[in-house]
Amino acid sequence: MDQFQQYIDGDFQNGSDTFETVNPANGEPWALMPEARREDVNNAVASAARALRDPKWAGLSATQRGKLLYRLAELLEKNAKAVAEIETRDTGKIIRETSAQINYVADFYRYYAGLADKMEGAHLPIDRPDMEVWLKREPVGVVAAIVPWNSQLFLSAVKLGPALAAGCTVVLKASEDGAAPVLTFARLIDEAGFPPGVVNVITGFGPECGSVLASHPQVSRVAFTGGPETARHIVRHCAENLASSSLELGGKSPFVVFEDADIGSATNSQISAIFAASGQSCVAGSRLIIQRSIKEAFIERLKHTAQNVIVDDPSDMRTEVGPLCTLRQRNWINEVVESTIDAGAKLVAGGANIDRPGFFFQPTILDCSEHPDAPSIRMELFGPVLSVLTFDTEEEAVEMANDTEYGLAAGVFTRNLARAHRMINQIDAGVVWVNSYRAVSPIVPFGGHGLSGYGREGGIEAALEYTKVKSVWLNTSEDTIPDPFLMR
Repeated sequence: MDQFQQYIDGDFQNGSDTFETVNPANGEPWALMPEARREDVNNAVASAARALRDPKWAGLSATQRGKLLYRLAELLEKNAKAVAEIETRDTGKIIRETSAQINYVADFYRYYAGLADKMEGAHLPIDRPDMEVWLKREPVGVVAAIVPWNSQLFLSAVKLGPALAAGCTVVLKASEDGAAPVLTFARLIDEAGFPPGVVNVITGFGPECGSVLASHPQVSRVAFTGGPETARHIVRHCAENLASSSLELGGKSPFVVFEDADIGSATNSQISAIFAASGQSCVAGSRLIIQRSIKEAFIERLKHTAQNVIVDDPSDMRTEVGPLCTLRQRNWINEVVESTIDAGAKLVAGGANIDRPGFFFQPTILDCSEHPDAPSIRMELFGPVLSVLTFDTEEEAVEMANDTEYGLAAGVFTRNLARAHRMINQIDAGVVWVNSYRAVSPIVPFGGHGLSGYGREGGIEAALEYTKVKSVWLNTSEDTIPDPFLMR
């Protein structure tokens, strides 16, 4: 089997132990991953803390930091094919998506490269004639960036990009369920010329790796993407070191279709929202909220597509839906689908494992119109399972869309511009797509609230969150300071 190494202080090295990673397309182990434990985590954080003060990094101008990020973008684009193949092998994501996504991820690094020397401070019009006061933006410190297995190079970029542009140093923890592409990416970081310790890449399990990293006294900020339960642990650990945090969690995103929508666009977007990436996306449009007058025709179109998508080897460019990443996830989806049908929902399509090696599950549609509290409506499945609800009025559509503990994303399909604006204003989500879905850009902030977390990734707002503000007071008077017992 292939064997991967962690990257600490500019050195590729073995972890305290190893563990096997499995190819989801056949269920077979294919590589050994380095398992980081407490000692490895401590070494990685110590390395990042040293690099934060080292003139090799701290002495660089913001423009020079940007040039390193530009170099990293070039290397990622140059090596996109090889990295995409490793990601597909380790996670089961189809090659046509990993290839396209990794090429676009390079643009995120370019965006933050250009932003590095544009995070300005401010000169304050202070009310003291003998004082000049200004604000400086400085790096917040050592950042713990913790990413899940799905879209991990994208989710790494929206953390690494702004953190490095701001002058921070980073310990990047890859998910134990799909670490290979991130550990491969570490070689590009090394080749780009970042000084040792500026970026460290590890992987491992919760108690001995993730928990130690999030609670480490030298970590100043934790940027986490994952599930709500792990996020609760992250927040508790951050209380130990009073680190700031951002949490990009899951969703149960509503996909609202009105009778006046462009049905072709709405159908294709709904397919993309729930079956692309095998539904393993935090923004998956897993709740279709459809106007009653067009429900039957719309569901029939979706059913036809669901039954005819190409579910096959993810390394084949023709494949449209690949396997789930883990057997654990497929078992969970089976359980929720079965309990939803037991609760009275109607199975429209799919609903079962595919009889072949690997962790494949049929694209599934559940009509929950008469059972709005069925398990699949409430729970994030993280798989190719669509739950359908029906509405008559716009007010009902808004109520259904907001009837969730999550608040990440939403889609609205209508040709009525006034209605679109009303829906935008009333839907409680961090991202609202209108007549589109699953679009991203480095320029646009992304994130949610409620069980979907807090903080934003992408855009200039994300970069500013990796800085701290220093207020500077300069006395311009040559007079002796008067009464020392009075605050000036």
